[in-house]
Amino acid sequence: MLSKKSAFKAFVMATALAASLGTTGCRVRQTQEGNMPDVKVETKGGQMPKYDVDTADVDVTTKEKTIKVPEVDVKMPPEHNDHKPPQQ
Repeated sequence: MLSKKSAFKAFVMATALAASLGTTGCRVRQTQEGNMPDVKVETKGGQMPKYDVDTADVDVTTKEKTIKVPEVDVKMPPEHNDHKPPQQ
């Protein structure tokens, strides 16, 4: 198994190869060497913030209601075998 640093180097090399293939119409020259940053992560101390939240009282109720809607009569045009739109 590769270490994280080796895996990252392999990723950088693959990205550079892909970028070189994608820039075949351009001339690219490296003008400065790159280097990896030193990163140190410590999980010491720390605390999540605390909040005191007063929420509103919400009363949700339902009630049954009948709504009269108009009747709709849909008349489909007759089917035509010649695929022409129906004439009105």
